[in-house]
Amino acid sequence: MKIDNRNLTMIMDLYELTMSNGIFDSRFKDTITYFDMFFRRVPDNGGYAIMAGVQQLIDYLNDLHFDESDIEYLRSLSLFSDEFIDYLKNFKFCCDVWAVKEGTPIFPQEPIVTVRGPAIQCMILETMLLLVINHQSLIATKANRICRAAEGRPVMEFGARRAQGADAAYYGARAAIIGGCTGTSNIRTAKDFGTAASGTMAHSWVQLFDDEYTAFKTYAEKYPSSCLLLVDTYNVLKSGIPNAIRVFDEVLKPKGFRPLGIRIDSGDITYLSKKVRKMLDDAGYPDAKICVSNSLDEYLIRDMIFQGARVDSFGVGERLITASSEAVFGGVYKLAAVEENGVITPKIKVSENTAKITIPGVKIPWRLFDRETGKALADVITLNHEKIDDTKPYEIFDPTYTWKRKTVENFRAEKLQTQIFKDGKQVYNSPTVAEIKQYRQEAVDSLWDEVKRFEKPHNYYVDLSENLWNQRNELLRKTRGEKK
Repeated sequence: MKIDNRNLTMIMDLYELTMSNGIFDSRFKDTITYFDMFFRRVPDNGGYAIMAGVQQLIDYLNDLHFDESDIEYLRSLSLFSDEFIDYLKNFKFCCDVWAVKEGTPIFPQEPIVTVRGPAIQCMILETMLLLVINHQSLIATKANRICRAAEGRPVMEFGARRAQGADAAYYGARAAIIGGCTGTSNIRTAKDFGTAASGTMAHSWVQLFDDEYTAFKTYAEKYPSSCLLLVDTYNVLKSGIPNAIRVFDEVLKPKGFRPLGIRIDSGDITYLSKKVRKMLDDAGYPDAKICVSNSLDEYLIRDMIFQGARVDSFGVGERLITASSEAVFGGVYKLAAVEENGVITPKIKVSENTAKITIPGVKIPWRLFDRETGKALADVITLNHEKIDDTKPYEIFDPTYTWKRKTVENFRAEKLQTQIFKDGKQVYNSPTVAEIKQYRQEAVDSLWDEVKRFEKPHNYYVDLSENLWNQRNELLRKTRGEKK
């Protein structure tokens, strides 16, 4: 179901149209091209990232069109030929698109989205394709780090008011659920994507009343079956918890209800949680949960748990929804090949920065799994006509340090990409967010623990097939003017 009814076609960089206008009258107008989206580095120097945003890419591609006001504006720029303007006016998307499924662990350099189609069409997709995949993959990756740090304790996404705009709050919360959060405070995201809405009260509720006890009592009377009280407006140990316990005794218990618990949003949370746990237990409420918030991230959560904090769940806001430790995901969209008269010519971008040298050609990324353990062994990128026969031993090698080689046996090979558009028509049935989240959990479980370390994780290998490595090396030699 398409959620966003806005026409987002014009969210593009001007150069996409100036290049397309230039190509329109050239021999490349109908040339078939292949573009790959990939990224070069995992955020936070982590061991892997999480793919997200494919559904929003699908929604965008299904609605690609220039409306009358778009055409009038583009004509007013006096940059484009009348023929090109007419082309945009009658634009019809006809590309093939493949993508890695949402929730899949992804790694640098491998193509996570591939687009095949006329050069003009492939070019004008760049901005929105990168925008939706970069943003949601960044947030899903950060959420997964935070949820892993919580060691099974629920994490709620609480960041809407600190996000960079409404779309970032809305789709960021979606990505956070994919990454592992159990719910979100953003009720529009909860409504549209079928996930849990989470939240209790703000300090303003407590301040509004003449005293804290009355504030708690009123809330408990209104929500006896879901009573969770914010106890740090004044003093957690001297007033917050004593007043909460009093309300539990005087309001909830006589009605046959048990409290959900309390939330702490300030102070030394580790210390306070230990004291609060004892106070609640001594009062006869060992089942009352302790939820905490206050600018948390994976490192603070990990340290709190290591120091023995008695916390049952976490509400994480600004550092999740903004992925504050990493400003961008860094995915790029590059030309990989050109097809003319049925002949595919690989294309390469060369740079003094070796990390920016692209992998040329039409490619397929594969993941190799150990049949005994189910664990992922490595990823291999092959040329599109190659197949990995997992009934036989297969040699993989480091594409930089080629003498580092390994023969894998008793493995299963899976293609990472699935086709989502064929000739401009959607051919993929999108799963629900809940289904993506479940798939993500299973996919992350297939990684070795060493890959999941927060500091200095094991380097998960993304290797090239020998044919692809040779093709890349040959193109590099040609760009340097070298002969075989």
